[in-house]
Order: sequence, then structure tokens, then C-alpha cells
Amino acid sequence: MAHILASVAGAEVDHVPIRRALLSVSDKAGLIELARLLASFNVELLSTGGTAKAMRDAGLTVIDVSDYTGSPEILDGRVKTLHPKVHGGLLGVRGNPKHEEEMRANGIGNIDLVVMNLYPFQATVASGAGYDMCVENIDIGGPSMLRSSAKNHRYVSVLCDPSQYAAFAEELQAQQGAVSLITRKRLAARAFATSAQYDAAIAAYFAEQVPATTAASSSSTAMVQSRAYEPVFTLKYGCNPHQKPSTIYAPLGKRLPFNVLSGTPGYINLLDALNAWQLVRELRLAMNDAPAAASFKHVSPAGVGLGLVPLSEIEAKAYEIADPSQLSPVALAYVRARNADPLCSFGDFVALSHVVDLSTALTLKTEVCDGIIAPGFDADALEILRAKKKGGFIVLAADPSFVPPKDEFREVYGTVFAQGRNDVLFTREEHLRNVVVGGDAASLSEDAVRDLILASITVKYTQSNSVGYATRGQMIGVGAGQQSRVDCVKLAGRKVRTWYLRQHPKVQALPFKPTVKRQERVNARVRYIEGDFTAAELPTFQSLFTEPPVPLTDAEKDVFVATLRDVSLSSDAFFPFRDSIDHASKVGVQYIAQPGGSIADDEVKAACAEYAMTMAFTNLRLFHH
Repeated sequence: MAHILASVAGAEVDHVPIRRALLSVSDKAGLIELARLLASFNVELLSTGGTAKAMRDAGLTVIDVSDYTGSPEILDGRVKTLHPKVHGGLLGVRGNPKHEEEMRANGIGNIDLVVMNLYPFQATVASGAGYDMCVENIDIGGPSMLRSSAKNHRYVSVLCDPSQYAAFAEELQAQQGAVSLITRKRLAARAFATSAQYDAAIAAYFAEQVPATTAASSSSTAMVQSRAYEPVFTLKYGCNPHQKPSTIYAPLGKRLPFNVLSGTPGYINLLDALNAWQLVRELRLAMNDAPAAASFKHVSPAGVGLGLVPLSEIEAKAYEIADPSQLSPVALAYVRARNADPLCSFGDFVALSHVVDLSTALTLKTEVCDGIIAPGFDADALEILRAKKKGGFIVLAADPSFVPPKDEFREVYGTVFAQGRNDVLFTREEHLRNVVVGGDAASLSEDAVRDLILASITVKYTQSNSVGYATRGQMIGVGAGQQSRVDCVKLAGRKVRTWYLRQHPKVQALPFKPTVKRQERVNARVRYIEGDFTAAELPTFQSLFTEPPVPLTDAEKDVFVATLRDVSLSSDAFFPFRDSIDHASKVGVQYIAQPGGSIADDEVKAACAEYAMTMAFTNLRLFHH
């Protein structure tokens, strides 16, 4: 067992005045303003190389570290601050007689503040630079000063990112040139996190340079993985009220892919928002900039729609859209997403691929939903949305320029999972070229291609097992999270039947009382279609109408559903039996996309041929958990 060092006694001090600071930065943002503030408190400024030049050019008095230490910068700048007068000044314990005597004997003075940032190693790697250049951009002196300062935070402050300067300057001014212990502790924590992340990136890079030595090892797997995060904002609670504390973090030095413009998002809200945004963003890319919308509940889509196909007269009536001509393409996309399954979309989180306009905001104004994420908002639209739910409606602005990391990490019960992000984009050229039943790729109509892409990208962001039905640029049934694939097909198929039966003449003619609210009408239509009322439930249901409606019989339902045509179906994994095809045939499915690869592929192909369906093997599994 390693020997554990005893603590070193020293003075207990809260506010430490800054009298000497060492500044050495590669990122010079905010440097001059900070240095001028320090100079106004008569702080002695030590510096190196380009940092010293920048401050001198600004008219500041600076002492070169090489003059301070009496040792020149050597070895092409590899050795500048690695000197006892620097690290002794950072590590000396104040009020400790032994330390203070040794410092006097060696001509070492206290350094109260270090302002530095590290050589841009990650940026150098990302630029595609060669091995030798990447190695040269590994900082040595910087992390050493970072750790020395942070270790001795009882007396020393350390700043390692320009984003810290403003708060530090504010405290410095308020405390007449001094810094509190709590701030020094906070800065030390950030410094150690920065050091850990930096070293982890270097370790990961070197792991990639070392060939695998066994069949079980991989040159792309880091020998050590360290991830550093910083808190951005606190949540009320996690998935459930008793799961506290709950916080949103960002990778250290990185930004989140969204900004909160209004409201207070919760844990599940943000899970919905981030998954839904990825879905509509990919649809926009795959569908030649078509407007896309998603309606999410509990991290799966209740509905998804494209703003491409205008509403038919009967759809507009079923969706209660008085004047479809007033819908912008973005508003149309949301109307289609919301009306795939309006019962499940109650209280949804909305994602839109394009800037939210007035037409879309007015459409959202009448719906019960928790929030929205989109790449931007017109001023009049944002005003309407901010007023929704008495200011509680959540409005998130997605950052379209955000590039997600290539690897994802998740921690479950003390176990860390890592995988490459599922960044494949589902396209016609790549994933619908292998038509195995019903002709070849040319036999797929443009409408079928549109709907198969829509359904496939939808199931990519649906909890597995999942399947999705689509027609006319709209998801009309999503089956999520079932252990059996045929149960997904049945569940989503039941939603398809309900969606289509909302267009039945008897459903559209239901005589609602004028006092019945919109969502009550939505719910009542679904219950009327289902028709399985209990004796206690029926009177309450009938009270919604000016007269009791005549039931919709099973025979009437079957006859009407039999008129549904040209539905597309996508599955996130292969069909293990033909039973899914048999059930899909009952709700107008004409086109299917699925990965293929089952030992029952021939059986499934035969079933598709019997129903005159066209099926493509995508060779792409899309499990999502």
C-alpha cells in the first residue's frame, strides 16, 4: 500500500488579496481587460511569450517569467515555467514556519493567482494534424501549474478558461482585490476537472496509435476514459419527484445544443426534446429540406408529420382545422404530427425542424402541450408561445450548428456503457435500393419512398421493439417498446384503425354539445370508435351529446377500414415470422421497409407476395434504448 502523506499545517484564511499573478494563455480572449483590472489593484504581472507581448502592447507593465526565475525559456519553449520559483510560489503553505523559511532561503515569493489555458491538443487532433504535431501540442507546464495552484487553493486562485473571468473580476472588485475561499475551492474543482479531461483526451489519442495486441482488444478503445462535466442548471427533480438532486451538465468547456428561452424544463421534458429534435433534424436532411414535426411523450413519438401534403377536406374536418389554407408548411407538419394519435399527444413535447412562424404558434396555442424545441422563432410567434400556460410553456432554441460527439456514454447501476452514436442517415439511395418483393427500386412510387423514409427515421427514435405506419407524409400509428414484434404491429395497427375511423361519416357527425371542449371531443371520438363502454361509463359519455349517438358497429368499422390504401410500414428490426405481415395487411399496408436477415425471410417474402406488397430490405437495424 502506498504511503499516505500527512496534511501540512498553515494559516486559515478566507479572503486572500491578489498581489502577484502569473498569466500565460493560448486563448487571449478577455486577457487585456482582466490584466488591466489586476494592474489597477497594483498586482505584479508575470508572464511568458505571446501573452507577455500582448499585455505590453496594451501598455501594461509585465515581468517575464525568465527574468523572474533567472532561467531562460529553453528547448523550443518546452521549459518555461517548470522552476522552483514558480511552483514553490504556488505550493508554499502560508503561515507554516518551515515552508516560509525555505522560501526565503531560496528567494521564492508567493504567487496568488494563475491565469492560464492549455495548448489546444484536442483541436490539433481534430484538425487532422500529424502525430508529431499532436504530440508537440501536449501541454506540460500548463497542467503542472494548474494542479499546483488547485492543490494549494487555500491561498491560490486559478483561472483556466476565459468564461471564468467575468465572475472573478466581479468578486475582485467587490472585495477590493481579494478572493474568498469558497471561490478558490470552486476554481480548484474546475481546474482539476479540466486537467482530467485534457489527460483523458491524450490517453484516448495514444490508445488509437497503439495496434491491438489481442483479438479481444481494440485500438479504438481508450485504455482510460475520464469525462469531466460542469453544471449548467438544476432541475426540480429527475424522472420522479423523489429522485433528487437532478442537474443538467455540459461536457467541460462545451455548450449545450439548446438554450432555454422560456419556462422551466424538467428531466423528461429534456429527454423528449433532445430525441425529438434529432428526429426532425434528420427528416429535414433526408427529405430535401421538408418541414418536419414530432410530437413526443415519454421518449417516444406519438406522431410525426411532414409539411408536404395538404390536408384533404375530410382530414381537415377530422382534425378540426377550419381553414387548412391558413396553415404554413411548418404548421401543417405539426397538425399532421399531433393528429396521428391525439389521445397520446395530449401534453406532448413538440419538435419542429424549421423556424416557428405565426401560423404554427397559433396552431400550438389551442393545444395542450408542455413545450417546444425548434431552431428559431419569429418574434410574434415567440410572444404567443411565451404567454402560453401563464408563462410556464417551455420554449427551447435548438442550435442547428451543434455537432454531437461521435461516442455516447451511459451509466447504469455503476456500469458505464459506451457506443458510437447512431449517426446513420436513412436515405432512398442507400436503404431502399434492395427491393426483394414486388419489383425493384424503381417500382417504389415517390409517395412510398417519402413515407418509408418518414417511418424509418421515426422508428429510429422510438423505444424498441418498434414499428411505424405512414401515409400522405404522416405517421398514423407507432408501436413502441414491445418485447414481441407482432405485438408492435398489432398495437400500431390498432392506432391506424382509430386514426382512419376518425374520418368515418358517423364519427364526423357526432352531435357534441357546444360546451364540450376540444380535447374532450378528441377523447370522445376515440371512445366512440372503441365502443367498449362499461355500464357506469356510458351515461357520462352520452352526456356529451345533444342526443345519444348510434353505435358504430364492428361490421361498419371493418368495411370502412378496408378502403384504406397505400400505407407504408417500417420496422426497426427483421420480422421473425409472417404473422406481422398478415396483421399489417388488415390496415392497408402496401409497402414495407425492414432490415432483413431473419431465418424466416423467405416465409416473410412469400406472405408479402400473397398480399401484393412491395418490400425492401434496408440492411440497417435501428434499435433504440
